Amino acid sequence: MQSNGIQNEWINWSGSIRFNPKTIEMPHDENDLKQLVSKAIAENINIRTVGSSHSCSRIFETKDILISMERFKSIVAVDGANLKATVGAGMTVEEIGEELFEHGLGLENTGHINKQTIAGAISTGTHGAGKNLPNMSGQVVGLKMITGTGEQQEFNIESHAEIMQALKVSLGSMGLITEVQLRVLPAFKLRRIQYCASLSDCLNHLDEMMNTHRNFCFYWYPRRDDVSLRTWNFEDDVKKVIPFGKIYKEYSGWGKDVLPTHHELKYNELEYSVDASAAVSCFQEIRKRVLAKHRKIVGWRILFRPIAKDDVFLSNSYGRNTVAITIHQNASLPYKEYFEDIESVFKAHGGRPHWGKKHSMNASELKKVYPMWNQFQKIRQEMDPHGIFLNAYLKRVFIEE
Repeated sequence: MQSNGIQNEWINWSGSIRFNPKTIEMPHDENDLKQLVSKAIAENINIRTVGSSHSCSRIFETKDILISMERFKSIVAVDGANLKATVGAGMTVEEIGEELFEHGLGLENTGHINKQTIAGAISTGTHGAGKNLPNMSGQVVGLKMITGTGEQQEFNIESHAEIMQALKVSLGSMGLITEVQLRVLPAFKLRRIQYCASLSDCLNHLDEMMNTHRNFCFYWYPRRDDVSLRTWNFEDDVKKVIPFGKIYKEYSGWGKDVLPTHHELKYNELEYSVDASAAVSCFQEIRKRVLAKHRKIVGWRILFRPIAKDDVFLSNSYGRNTVAITIHQNASLPYKEYFEDIESVFKAHGGRPHWGKKHSMNASELKKVYPMWNQFQKIRQEMDPHGIFLNAYLKRVFIEE
């Protein structure tokens, strides 16, 4: 283990979160993690883990022990015959894509950014875009971890179905994930096309586009009041072209290279997922408010992404096909007043917040929008009976006052 024993400022990717953990640890293996858990229990202190620090919620903030999983980056096992792979929790989505490609395999879907570690991505409900594609936790079939009792345990969907429904999106509240077993696919190529289009054409053909394309999303640009449509389809499916859009970018490649997007610009995000049936109404209300009140200070675009329903207790898509609507603001610009106003629209539409992005909801509010809230809390308390993984953010979202 590496312990510096001094105050260290930790800054997240966007620069909006800064804090000073007492120590920053970089454990070598599970035994080091067990020792840290034992220390936390004995001293009644907090542990949080951090990956790429891409989250702009305070999910990884702590005044006590911050653990970097930088040394948990290996491919543990690849089972090409059964299309499964086990990877270290500290590997980024990008690194996993490159390593799997060497075995002729790939991830079914990724988010639009691939810099997150796999443990962080699944734990916060990270997702991509596609009406028939679940979020990234839908690819998880097994987990290895150190629980809040200091035990090393392994869980899989065949033998531990209910626990896995809680663990797949658990905000790091149940233990220190060391390995993730994923369902994978044979490596595949996609054709990505980006179009300019009018907002009216987009909304008039929205259902058709979401049903037709493997991956689909659109960005709305407040300053111009138009949209960018984005589609991803298998290379040989050349007929899937949007007739009313003007193509401004088109390229093909392996899924690992074409699904995510490289971003130099840093930003803060507010994202909620709403029932698919309410998504257009929610978007239209957001657009109305932005045009009326925020257009002068809005620095970037608003993203609309469909996601398939799943059965993961704290998933944004639990029990319903959903659409994630993401509000971006350049990291150099003010965001608080803007986000607070738009968040009220999301709440009015029964939205569920992205766990790794800005939001203000507390346990009493969240309990109303997650049907399996009590079941999740029961399992969480069993896995972390001493509460060593509960920082201030998790206490706000999990514990009712």
